[in-house]
Amino acid sequence: QVQLLESGGGLVQAGGSLRLSCAASGRTGSNNAMGWFRQAPGKEREFVASISRNGGSTYYADSVSGRFTISRDNAKNTVYLQTTNLKIEDTAIYYCAASSTYSRPKSDIGSYDYWGQGTQVTVSS
Repeated sequence: QVQLLESGGGLVQAGGSLRLSCAASGRTGSNNAMGWFRQAPGKEREFVASISRNGGSTYYADSVSGRFTISRDNAKNTVYLQTTNLKIEDTAIYYCAASSTYSRPKSDIGSYDYWGQGTQVTVSS
């Protein structure tokens, strides 16, 4: 089993930045692709960004491309999501996910086996 713990969320004004972190513990040797998803009130969970096992390949949703950056430090078993130029529509609970199967970045929820509890990001005007 793999446990994921997100941190770094909070309240920020539009145009601001936040750095989200996701620390993995447990059987982290099986971690392959990692991803970030988000869920706004009344909406379905949606893909934000993903990164390959070695960090060499990344993939972003169109809505965040150019504003968000995903990275990972395998020595620390941690994945990051640097968010910049935040918009009100970025308000959501952000979830970290890990795949035990795929090494390449994946955007579909079904490719991920482990999920964190989420961290709230609220962007105000």
